[in-house]
Amino acid sequence: MEKASDPQIKLRLPADLKQWIDHQASKNRSSKSSEIVRSVRERQERLVAQRQEPTP
Repeated sequence: MEKASDPQIKLRLPADLKQWIDHQASKNRSSKSSEIVRSVRERQERLVAQRQEPTP
């Protein structure tokens, strides 16, 4: 999903959200990073489909 050369950010999360991401990553056998990217992409796609946000 992502490459080592992709930009990196530090991210602070509420404890409950971090636990949910940890659980989803474990359940889906994926990384925490890929779970966060998947969630953000899904929201992006919904907003673009609703024409609330332009595509970059």
